Amino acid sequence: MVNLKENNSKATTMPKNLQGGVNRMGTKAAGQNRRALSAINENLVQGRSYPCVVNNKRALSGKHEIVEKKQADLAHRPITRRFAAQLASAKISLAEITKKGSAESKSINDEPVTMSLEKTKTLHSGPDPMEEVEMEDIKEESIMDIDGCDADNPREAVEYIEDIYSFYRKIETISRVSPNYMEQQMDINPNMRAILIDWLIEVHDKFDLLQETLFLTINLIDRFLAKQELVRNKLQLVGLVAMLLACKYEEVSVPIVSDMVQLSDKAYTRSQVLEMEKMMLNTLQYNMSVPTVYVFLRRFLKAAQADKTLELLVFFLVELSLVEYEMLKFPPSMVAAAAVYTAQCTVNGFKEWSKTCEWHTKYSEAQLLECSTLIVGFHQRARLGKLTGVYRKYCSSKFGFAAKCYNPAYFLLENEL
Repeated sequence: MVNLKENNSKATTMPKNLQGGVNRMGTKAAGQNRRALSAINENLVQGRSYPCVVNNKRALSGKHEIVEKKQADLAHRPITRRFAAQLASAKISLAEITKKGSAESKSINDEPVTMSLEKTKTLHSGPDPMEEVEMEDIKEESIMDIDGCDADNPREAVEYIEDIYSFYRKIETISRVSPNYMEQQMDINPNMRAILIDWLIEVHDKFDLLQETLFLTINLIDRFLAKQELVRNKLQLVGLVAMLLACKYEEVSVPIVSDMVQLSDKAYTRSQVLEMEKMMLNTLQYNMSVPTVYVFLRRFLKAAQADKTLELLVFFLVELSLVEYEMLKFPPSMVAAAAVYTAQCTVNGFKEWSKTCEWHTKYSEAQLLECSTLIVGFHQRARLGKLTGVYRKYCSSKFGFAAKCYNPAYFLLENEL
């Protein structure tokens, strides 16, 4: 069992879990601590591209840094007040939930074409050039062994990798939430969920947390809301507690309860955070080990032989999808595969889905088109809507300006079935 008690003095290394997958994204080692919150705030105050999340943070190692109260209030209020304003302006309307070939003709000549014996001999005297082209295509489309290079690395578990992902696929069907669960909520709606997740993505970036933590946070929120009716003034509390639990499960050094209180602009007390933590764990029956989109992304990026540029674009598209409630109708593995497919099409300018990708994802190109066209639409509207947290995040040099480098793959929208 994961130790969920708050530890303010020393961070404890967490065991391996489903969420971590085979590889982790990022350049940080697994045992490396996150930056102290005080150091993050110092950098943000000197020059930040958008409002700071929190100031006057206590270092994760337990050391205290004294900051004047006025500076702390000025630092963390803009984002929390903006969140509160957005949440209050969201209209409660369950009706706002989003609702969502061609035949080939052939001409056949009735008259047979006469051919002399000499011509026939000439045609078959040498190798058929079409046959050579077909053989080349077969060679190019052969399924690659993407695990051969890691055969000597025991951390990659090459002998068991297929069984592991087969197990993930079974579990993802069990752990999925209903795509219509918001219909059971009387005081919150999909717009409020989108505001919360867009804000949490910004908080996640400020704390410099692992990618696994973000995906698990969103999963915990949806699974909790699918089982527990909630009033709107507790929605931000649910998001903060979900991130706190995900940090305790994934991170080596985690934020503490007082950090979450500061992030909420002291809208909630320490006791309220701890009480919500117990409620969420009891509601989810302490089930934290679920395969999220991240787990499948690591495998599918390896199958696509993705470089760093493609990888950053894939994560940009996936995080845009996290905000959207309508994407819950797709299983995590399909969202991951569609993001890789869409990113490849975006970079290359044409449709590309190799036999290797199809084999390892278990999805054909035709199966991915519906999900992929939605992702292209999110990419198209990324910088135009009210919720631009993901776009601004991936416009920074830290993420290779992935949001600015490529235009959306509009040709996928034109060829929508």
